[in-house]
Amino acid sequence: MFLKGLSLLLLGVGVFVLMQVILPFLAYQIWEITAYDKSQILTDPAPVSLSGDLIGSNILGVSVENIDNFPAFIAGNKIMVPYAEFKLSVPKLGLSDITVKVASNDFEYTLAHLPGTNLPGERGNVFITGHSSLSFTPGSKKKAYFANLHQIKIGDEVLVEAVGQKFKYIVEGMKIVDPKDTSVILPPDKMGRYLSLMTCVPPGFNTKRLIVLARLKS
Repeated sequence: MFLKGLSLLLLGVGVFVLMQVILPFLAYQIWEITAYDKSQILTDPAPVSLSGDLIGSNILGVSVENIDNFPAFIAGNKIMVPYAEFKLSVPKLGLSDITVKVASNDFEYTLAHLPGTNLPGERGNVFITGHSSLSFTPGSKKKAYFANLHQIKIGDEVLVEAVGQKFKYIVEGMKIVDPKDTSVILPPDKMGRYLSLMTCVPPGFNTKRLIVLARLKS
């Protein structure tokens, strides 16, 4: 009797874990087929850096797997920042005052602002990364704040508060890219004030990246 009860308990846990993986994946796949406009372009086809240099296709993308090859992540490459963190809210996704670590690649249990990109309110692009799926590894602190990032729509608000200042960004579009495509790190133009949110898609996989671009409301 005890073994039967234990078996049912383990089966229930297994089904729960499986559903946590399958449901977000299916929801994303349905969204990509029915709602995502693959013709959207948020950056120039041949992007250039703010210094005018052409971005080469051999530059690795922003991902944990590539941190040893991405200059901004190399240990010892200190980037001076005026504050250590700021808060991000996305009302459409039910996110409120989520901590964003400045100049960090640590987004296991929070969000991270890509080292070297602009800070809130500045001209350029504030680039923020977060997980899209939970980890079932014992002791894992991973938080999937961007699990529903694909549900955001053009016109939705992204709110930021940094050192007492509040900024409102309005979503202008989204794009799915290869992990090696770093053109999305750059702002679409040199004059605008932008914010980008990035996560892996489909949820639970890291084969592609979903980028949401928003512009500071003047």
